[in-house]
Amino acid sequence: MKRHFGLLSQYLIGVLFGVGLIISGMSNPQKILGFLDLAGTWDPSLIFVMAGAVIVGLGGFYVVSKRTEAFFGGALHIPQRRDISKPLIIGSLIFGAGWGIAGFCPGPAIVALGAGHFKALVFVLAMLAGMALCDRFFGAHKQAV
Repeated sequence: MKRHFGLLSQYLIGVLFGVGLIISGMSNPQKILGFLDLAGTWDPSLIFVMAGAVIVGLGGFYVVSKRTEAFFGGALHIPQRRDISKPLIIGSLIFGAGWGIAGFCPGPAIVALGAGHFKALVFVLAMLAGMALCDRFFGAHKQAV
């Protein structure tokens, strides 16, 4: 029963997250590109979305830091590395470039895909291909670290 409640709550949290992405405009690539266009017709409205996400995230990290197990049982896996590594910087640059070119990042792209946007399909397929390539060429490195 506890496992089913955990799965149901995860589903409901995902739906809530998706609805939030739609309402905030994060699943609309034109809104994202407008926010990133500092030299053109800049749309600063997503600053409020990001500020809200940071506040919720900090609250979540605070709650999790006080726990020793996950909310529905099981191990709580918290990353221990705190260094800024070359792969982290390169990955961040690739992520930012992809976000700026396409107007999507992974979560909102999946929401837009569910809404039937063809551009989101292309993005998600490219994202999955990139993940497969990364796993193929760097998977052994991840396990060794």
